[in-house]
Amino acid sequence: MSTTSTSTGSCIFCDALAASDAAPLIVHRGRACYVILNKFPYNNGHLMVVFNRHVGRLADATPDELTEVMALTRTCEMALAEAYGPHGFNTGLNIGKPAGAGVVDHLHVHIVPRWHGDTNFMTVVGETRVLPEELPQTADRLRPIFLRLAD
Repeated sequence: MSTTSTSTGSCIFCDALAASDAAPLIVHRGRACYVILNKFPYNNGHLMVVFNRHVGRLADATPDELTEVMALTRTCEMALAEAYGPHGFNTGLNIGKPAGAGVVDHLHVHIVPRWHGDTNFMTVVGETRVLPEELPQTADRLRPIFLRLAD
């Protein structure tokens, strides 16, 4: 398994877990996984549940990791529903480059809140992202909800 995910030879998710400067984007840390805001979100509240361990396929994950990734994905849905009231969600994994994985060998689940008439089409059509809230504000809004839901 390759450990290289970027041109610098490091993995953005391993680096984020280890780096203190990534802490503003991390909204929750679990035992086997963590939740981080997507640095380039499609919509406000675009979260990712990331395995702590560098694994590139579900087949390489342990049962405990798989349980926690699904539990945290559920928590993300609940937290986003409470904080933003979206009408729906896009939730999923992109496993492998042909499937659209931007980070090929470190699994992560995307949870993207969606609203009727949202501006998500702007990314594809206009090559522009429209976000009415800055990432630090999103993190500040979500952290207390995650703390409460984790208890």
